[in-house]
Amino acid sequence: MSIIYDLISFIMHIDVHLKEIIEDFGVWSYAILFGIVFVETGVVIFPFLPGDSLLFASGALAAIGAFELWILIPVFLAAAILGDTVNYEIGKKVGTSIPPKSFLGRVINQERMDAAQRFFNKHGGKTIVIARFMPFIRTFIPFIAGASRMHYRYFIMYNILGAVLWVFSCTLLGYFFGNIPIIKDNFSTVLILIIVISVLPAIIGALKARKNK
Repeated sequence: MSIIYDLISFIMHIDVHLKEIIEDFGVWSYAILFGIVFVETGVVIFPFLPGDSLLFASGALAAIGAFELWILIPVFLAAAILGDTVNYEIGKKVGTSIPPKSFLGRVINQERMDAAQRFFNKHGGKTIVIARFMPFIRTFIPFIAGASRMHYRYFIMYNILGAVLWVFSCTLLGYFFGNIPIIKDNFSTVLILIIVISVLPAIIGALKARKNK
């Protein structure tokens, strides 16, 4: 229970915790940011780690000199691209052999992988790009892409495109707008809004699918 509370506190007050990380680790803070984004995108059992909010808050801190933007963006890009690539490879190797009664087996079963394959065939690489902006879903999509044998060259192209759009948009939004007084004074509320807006398309899609079914 304590771990869940600490995680929620980290997400809701990520700007404060990032400042503490900078004070404690200095230049190694970039490695910590790399690790968080890499794990969130690359390890399918950690979809709850902060993504959009981390990029936004880091951009806001870069605007006041706490981070170097020219270092920050390449670090996030590398973590996002490598994370999705590792996730794809994991899905490719173990996606069809997940025990049905396990957590992953209930979330990513053969029926859903078949549906994902049909979706990829119909909609193409935009699935990978759109998923970047959707918490939780961005962690599962590369895994499903690998498990359903999406062509790697096709995957990596959209993996890079999605990472570039995601990292630049979220980080630069924080850089240019994160220190506006009304946003800075209500930073936790802004982060909640970012999360809600990010997951809203997935909720709407799930409701429509349930209604159609």
